[in-house]
Amino acid sequence: MKASDLFVRSLEAEGVEYIFGVPGEENADVMISLLDSPIEFIICRHEQGAAFMADLYGRLTGKPGVCLATLGPGATNLVTGVANANMDRSPVVAITGQGATTRLHKESHQVMDVVGMFRPITKWASSIYDERNIPEVVRKAFKVAIAEKPGATLIELPEDIAKLDVGDEPIVPGLKVRRPISDEKGITAALALLAEARLPVILAGNGCVRTRVSKQLNRFIDETGIYAAMTFMGKGAISDQHPRSLYAAGLSAHDHVAHAFERADLVIGVGYDMVEWHPSHWNVGVGKRILHIDFAPAEVDGSYRPDVEVVGDVAAALWAMNERLGSEHKTSGSDFAEVREMLTQELVHEYADDPGFPMKPQRILSDLRREMGPEDILISDVGAHKMWVARHYPTYAPNSCIISNGFCSMGIALPGAIGAKLVHPERHVVGLCGDGGFMMNVQELATAVQYKVPAILLVWEDSEYGLIKWKQEAIYGKHSYVRFTNPDLVDLSRSFGCFAKRVSSPAELRTILREAFEVRDCPSVIVVPVDYAENMKLTQRLGELLPH
Repeated sequence: MKASDLFVRSLEAEGVEYIFGVPGEENADVMISLLDSPIEFIICRHEQGAAFMADLYGRLTGKPGVCLATLGPGATNLVTGVANANMDRSPVVAITGQGATTRLHKESHQVMDVVGMFRPITKWASSIYDERNIPEVVRKAFKVAIAEKPGATLIELPEDIAKLDVGDEPIVPGLKVRRPISDEKGITAALALLAEARLPVILAGNGCVRTRVSKQLNRFIDETGIYAAMTFMGKGAISDQHPRSLYAAGLSAHDHVAHAFERADLVIGVGYDMVEWHPSHWNVGVGKRILHIDFAPAEVDGSYRPDVEVVGDVAAALWAMNERLGSEHKTSGSDFAEVREMLTQELVHEYADDPGFPMKPQRILSDLRREMGPEDILISDVGAHKMWVARHYPTYAPNSCIISNGFCSMGIALPGAIGAKLVHPERHVVGLCGDGGFMMNVQELATAVQYKVPAILLVWEDSEYGLIKWKQEAIYGKHSYVRFTNPDLVDLSRSFGCFAKRVSSPAELRTILREAFEVRDCPSVIVVPVDYAENMKLTQRLGELLPH
């Protein structure tokens, strides 16, 4: 068979269901080989969109999402999405074509060092220079992508190698690799540290949204009584309905939840990634100790100096600690009960029926939460709305609120919602974005229409880069170059073939959401004018609440 056939068969052996991408001249042999494969190729309108779709597939399944591009500009267009997946710990395998090996040593049409470009934004990147190496390279790319901490890998397949004859067979993945577990001394030291704490608090990060970790974390909280806050990417690790939830942390050093961290004498970082909420924001106040429980050793940072590091499989570490918990490890946590009550009142009840229009962010999210089921999926783009989603969208299950907060790239909501809906067609999937982020990948509406993917886009319209304006005003007292013009977003969406409506009063939003949930054969776009005057009001109110 041709090497491209072996390449596709190797992908099949890995259990690949979808490849998201854009075909090109230098990957033509792979595209032809896919004609005889059960793998479905999703034709995207931009390679960045393809990478974001693969990103969400990886986050929600735990299996690598796969995206494909040709050489040169196709490969460069993948970069942002692949970097986003890598820093957000999402398993992705990116595939790019390349010119023939006979011309890679010299100046040549569209040829560039793709592998070199991807090395800083992936866990591993390699080209295939011998057709007999295809099974090993594919197996390694998938194995490395899912190993903790998950991330992105790259395979480059030059066009002349893809055409060669080969007699090898794919490497079929064996039994799952068991992750190392923490040693006994580390568990003992962690329990001793916990027993000495008067007012501990948990910071649950991205590593806690794995199913087994979340189960053991909830058990740990139930048996110790310790309160827990979640990072943006850790939302749902414990349900916000849990009486020990302090909701999400990371909006501001002045928020209610930050007050809890200031008072704590022990912070237990579980699956915590420093890329989300830097420890300098929460390691203030009383001299506090730190317990680090994660798949990898702690990053070296002046504000994050763990007294004990428990390194290994996080679920196994929590299980080992749970098995040895005693009365000396229990806490009433009563000091933080007031913090939770203040947060619950503000986040859940205070703005539920606010009549203002344009709609306040809090009211929009309250209406959305009331219409979404506990397992339904919300994907937040990056912008001012992301801060509101993190703070005002209670989350009840792992991976039901996806916030890109590591690499933090705009444009993920629309393609991400497509990838998520393909994984979970039985759930409502809403991509929430600002008008700025929506326009960055609006072309993928055509992809959703072509494949009849009924994802929903909830677009907050204000004709500004709202988060940048918010930060400029908070720091400088004025803003600069954040205003832009939009087409009619409803007409634009309808021209793609979408169901689309604009909200004209607060009472309409829930009704339109229900209409969109009933659409089965195309995406829906709901445009809602948003009142971002609430941004600075929140900054001022929290600043007055907790002066720093």
